[in-house]
Amino acid sequence: MTIAPAVKQRSRVSLVLGLLVLLLLCCVVSLGFGLVRFTPLEVLQATFSAQTSLEARVIQELRLPRIVMAVLAGAFFAVSGAMLQGVVRNPLASPDLVGVGAGAGVFAVITLILLPTSPSWLLPVGAFVGAWLAFGLVLWLAQRGGELNPMRLALIGIAVGAALGAVQQLILLRAPDEISRALLFLIGTVYGADWSRVLGLLPWLWLLPVAWVLSHKLDVLAFSDDVSSGLGMRLGLTRVVCMSVAVGLAAAAVSGVGILGFVGLLAPHAARLLVGSSHAVVLPVSALLGAILVVLADALGRGLLTAQELPAGVFTTLLGAPYFLWLMWRTGRLK
Repeated sequence: MTIAPAVKQRSRVSLVLGLLVLLLLCCVVSLGFGLVRFTPLEVLQATFSAQTSLEARVIQELRLPRIVMAVLAGAFFAVSGAMLQGVVRNPLASPDLVGVGAGAGVFAVITLILLPTSPSWLLPVGAFVGAWLAFGLVLWLAQRGGELNPMRLALIGIAVGAALGAVQQLILLRAPDEISRALLFLIGTVYGADWSRVLGLLPWLWLLPVAWVLSHKLDVLAFSDDVSSGLGMRLGLTRVVCMSVAVGLAAAAVSGVGILGFVGLLAPHAARLLVGSSHAVVLPVSALLGAILVVLADALGRGLLTAQELPAGVFTTLLGAPYFLWLMWRTGRLK
């Protein structure tokens, strides 16, 4: 009776290790993509080289920080999405469901268009503040009149997101000459990432182990409210804590790379298909899958066309939109 769980546990550990190796391979391959191509061996030599050759500078100063940024942002979005899906008991949930993307987008557009001479650090700070303010508004509206209900939260999040999206469009229409910079942020990209931007995300790494510590609470939230309450859980407080961690991760990611669509939806759902519903395993697998997805999207953006780069968000959306439709059909929402 104890052999099967042990075998299952070993298979999950093997899967996590395999995904970690796959992520490292994707990073090495991605570092070689771009206007100047490098072989994997040249990438490894340049990455750990103490010399100041052209290859070493291109890898260490230009490409390596954007790869690290892609890994962090992908993991943040994916874990955020996994937690939100657990809280609202909906596999279609994502950070945009609670207004994170829309709030960050409004403040980013304000910074880029209405404050064009503002310092560079104001954009990520504004995006982070906007994400939290939007989440606070959604949470306040969802809690009015009683306990926090997942369905009410989802509906209010969609409504607030739509309203903030309209505000974005109004601001963009006022300044058509600046629209290209704002659209690049709204699509999502790691282009131009440097070590200073990477350092801006590092302080939020502590949220990942906090999310894992909360994994058992997410498992309990998967049951009905009556069952969860019967097990002694304070539903309202637990949901607010879990959502706050999820929003913190998503807001940090948005502040660094913009609004990368569908990463918070794709990676968690794929993780559940691979390892089941236990969040203690779903969260780390989601983080690895999200990182792999964004690294590959960035590599395609740099390597698909030689004349120009394409934002990573283009590829995550091209992959995520049909997957979202398939997921809706599979869960019966399009039947």
